[in-house]
Amino acid sequence: MRAAAILLTGTMLAGIGSAAQAQRGPGARGGARSGAPAAPAQGLPAPAPQGATVAVSDPAALTIKTLRVEGSQRIEPDTVLSYTRLRVGMRFNNELLDQAIKDLLASDLFADAQIAGAQSGDIVIRIRENPIINRVIFEGNKRLKQDKIDKEIKLKPRQIFTRTAVRQDVARIIELYRRQGRFAASVEPKMVNLDQNRVDVIFEVTEGPKSKVRQINIIGNKVFSDDKLREQMATKQARFFRFLSSNTSYDQDRLAYDQAKLRQFYLTEGYADFRVTSAVAELTPDKQDFIITYVVEEGPRYKFGDVTVDSDIRDFDNKKLAASLPEKKGEWYNAKMVEDSIDSLSQTAGLFGYAFTEVNPEYQRDAEALTMGLNFHIAEAKRTYIERIDITGNTQTQDKVIRREIRLAEGDAFNSFQVKRSQDRINSLGYFQDKFEIKQTPGSSPDRVVLEANTEEKSTGELQLSAGYSSLERFIIQANITQRNFRGKGQELRLGVNYSSYSKSIEAGFTEPYLFDKNIAVGVDVFRRDYNSFNYLNGDRNTTYSQVSTGFQVRAGVPLTEYWSLAGRYGLSYDEVSLDRSNFYTNGVCDPLLAGRYLCEAIGNRWTSSIGYSLTYDSLNSRLRPTRGQRFSFSQDFAGLGGDVKYIRTRAEGSKFWNVGSGFIGSIVAEGGYIRSLEESRGEGIDKVRITDRFYLGEPQFRGFDIRGIGPRVQRRRYTTDATGAQVLITDRDQIVDDALGGKAYYLARAELEIPLGAGAREMGLRPSIYVQAGSLWSVTRPLSSAPFPTIVDSKGQVTVLGLNTPLTDDAGRQLYFVSSEDATNAGRQTTCAIGFSATAGGACAGGSTNVLATRAVSPFQEVYYGSSPRPRVSVGVGVNWNSPFGPLRIDVAKALVTQKGDDPKLVTFNVGTQF
Repeated sequence: MRAAAILLTGTMLAGIGSAAQAQRGPGARGGARSGAPAAPAQGLPAPAPQGATVAVSDPAALTIKTLRVEGSQRIEPDTVLSYTRLRVGMRFNNELLDQAIKDLLASDLFADAQIAGAQSGDIVIRIRENPIINRVIFEGNKRLKQDKIDKEIKLKPRQIFTRTAVRQDVARIIELYRRQGRFAASVEPKMVNLDQNRVDVIFEVTEGPKSKVRQINIIGNKVFSDDKLREQMATKQARFFRFLSSNTSYDQDRLAYDQAKLRQFYLTEGYADFRVTSAVAELTPDKQDFIITYVVEEGPRYKFGDVTVDSDIRDFDNKKLAASLPEKKGEWYNAKMVEDSIDSLSQTAGLFGYAFTEVNPEYQRDAEALTMGLNFHIAEAKRTYIERIDITGNTQTQDKVIRREIRLAEGDAFNSFQVKRSQDRINSLGYFQDKFEIKQTPGSSPDRVVLEANTEEKSTGELQLSAGYSSLERFIIQANITQRNFRGKGQELRLGVNYSSYSKSIEAGFTEPYLFDKNIAVGVDVFRRDYNSFNYLNGDRNTTYSQVSTGFQVRAGVPLTEYWSLAGRYGLSYDEVSLDRSNFYTNGVCDPLLAGRYLCEAIGNRWTSSIGYSLTYDSLNSRLRPTRGQRFSFSQDFAGLGGDVKYIRTRAEGSKFWNVGSGFIGSIVAEGGYIRSLEESRGEGIDKVRITDRFYLGEPQFRGFDIRGIGPRVQRRRYTTDATGAQVLITDRDQIVDDALGGKAYYLARAELEIPLGAGAREMGLRPSIYVQAGSLWSVTRPLSSAPFPTIVDSKGQVTVLGLNTPLTDDAGRQLYFVSSEDATNAGRQTTCAIGFSATAGGACAGGSTNVLATRAVSPFQEVYYGSSPRPRVSVGVGVNWNSPFGPLRIDVAKALVTQKGDDPKLVTFNVGTQF
């Protein structure tokens, strides 16, 4: 029924024209209707005629005898009269009555107004009030949600309906769509009349497609090509490969921005007279696309003339300052270089305590010689001091947490470098929104400055409940809760549980960054980790050894200087390393033929008590997502303060980040380590550093290789027979048992470039990058072979490797037998009797069956040792970080370019639901 009412009564606002002329009775004035019954409304109410004149026989002799209001429902009669100048006892004429009608209609409270009784002086004001809005409804809006439109329009439920407000809201909605690039959008307002003088207002929206930029034309350019100039613009031509970009839609504000970008580009290339004479955007007839045309004048190219500095501040040496500037006489003029020099001189002044220094470039243009001389005038300024530091916006974080990161105190001399450093340290906390800045405002006197830290807090608590899949651990269930700003004191509290088919762990930790409000950080971690090492055979992941670690670590750290810090730690852990007895044990002991000597030697339970330190240099602008700065760390851990393990482990890490320009972030990261045992030799062919304490390298650190995909390893290749019956080795990688042994030394380096994307991709959390990596893992004692298989040579000289049968014994070392089939009762049962049967081990044997010796057969294989080489492995690739709805996702496509024999390359790797 509602839809039928809309179709019956609705009409476009654009169709609202002049009102139908109504008949007037004697004495009626103004109004759209005069006493006649109202016709059914079609859409929105029509405007009432303004100030129609009714003849009065003798206006000068007429006086208002009585004055009353008819038709008022919500509005009091006195309120209606207050909008007119009519009062009882006053004389009136046609102009006064017409003006009264105009005043009533101008109030936007009334849909119609009439005046009767002008001939007798008994004035009656008949009004029809504007209706009340019951609901405001939108139909057809998909790209622009109703909550966003509601913030922009004036019409609201329970307000008075006016045609003026409808027109304004239609224009506003269309403007919102144009900002989205939808210039073909149209809005048709309709209304549905309800009882009690109420209406529903309905906006029928036709959104239309986004108006793309079909073509960008440039006229007048001779030095640079159209493509080169289009590269400088934010607006891009719509092409199929830019389907993720939001810059292909037309934006009027962006048009002005692009003109500024063109001028900026030409100014950096020396064309100081460049200008854009016109910029026109034409909408195609179908309203689908825009064609933008720029007309430019390039002008001549200038070179730098004499470059000088004129400082009114006596502390500065003008010649030295001029010599330090990048502008050199005879080089092409570059306006960007001039701006950088202004910033550099301002920062230099800031280092000396001058907060509000004016640096004005004075140009000496020579149009004939085409040179641009420069004089940087540094105005006289007073040395400034910090009057106070204001911190606002922090509702949870305590003031002291922020103030202790600020490298200046109230009363100190101003220093621009320390202000920037303070800003970086606060950003690194991760408690506040990005782009936090410390602003400088004048203080109470010219030599005072106020620092304002206007913070905007963001959530610092994280609760992650996820199930995912990774190429490392297959199916994963993970629960983590972290509060990085516990109680607003900057403390970190975390608890994590991880469960997968091959690893289980629970960890808890607490860090206090400022113990007793002193610059001393302390922390403690407790953990239990259950990890299963593995290899692959026929594509199946097979568990080799199991390692269960339980322990804790206590940490403490102090700063040495602004950038250097020293941290110490003590850890105690208990490791239980075991192998599956049913698969790798024979006669109660680990069998090297089944497990390998390198795994058998790892078995055992041991305590590790270690103490360590780290020396760190950190000038990164952010610890969470750095874009500039560098970091270096050197650490050592000594195990042997009690316990069963003795070694010294040394590691070094370094990284450097910088802004390449245009949103590109470059980085170089390198690390390396070495572990040396402090124990005596553990036997021939046994490395003194246990397999569980060594370094490993591969996915995810070294992209392009599988997990533990490089470094020392032992491969077992079994024998099979070919079509001729000859014995051959299996070479298929999926059918080779491949055990990584780890190494005592490694290095790894990566050069990476993060590529900026459009606003739409950034909102999705996409961060792609390209990179190249190089690294190696080596230095482990070559293990002894576990494969002493006998061989035979036939008459043709062909060698055949035979398998081994190992006799089986019970726990007491007694030989075991299988009862022969001659014994109908106990055939196939295991016994210690060579003849007959005894249900009790070592008991009396009864019967005369000759039993079969119980053995474990091991098929012949070849054991090959690979990978202990410091020669670099190299890979190149592209990766994408994505904050997906399923959790953080990292996808990498990396190609291993340089490998060593035995390495295990991998082209595509990904992780979902885990941190990376």
